[in-house]
Amino acid sequence: MTKDFQASKPIYIQIADHLSSQMVRGEMKAGDKLPSVREMAIQSGVNPNTIQRTYSEMERMGIVETKRGQGTFVTENEQVLQALKIRLQTDIIGVFVENMKELGFTQEEMIRGLQQYFRGEQR
Repeated sequence: MTKDFQASKPIYIQIADHLSSQMVRGEMKAGDKLPSVREMAIQSGVNPNTIQRTYSEMERMGIVETKRGQGTFVTENEQVLQALKIRLQTDIIGVFVENMKELGFTQEEMIRGLQQYFRGEQR
């Protein structure tokens, strides 16, 4: 997973976002074990404390569960995973809409553009 991190967002949040995306895409399923803190730190090229903070934040959000002596696991609560999927969708749509507004597009123009895009009618 080693990658370039954005300076505008804390690394632990970027890693949490990456893991959340993997969960939403089904690459990590309910009940799957996450790599150990040390293993994930090596994969990510960051300090283990950063990964510990990532896992703690995700646990606070209810996305993962830590089982003492066993590791950290993706929650088996499907409602939490569905809520995560909807939150990510809302975030992405929000960024899209704000970018389009900055370019001066109206809601109607955005909707029309999306409809044309999905029909394969690029301008």
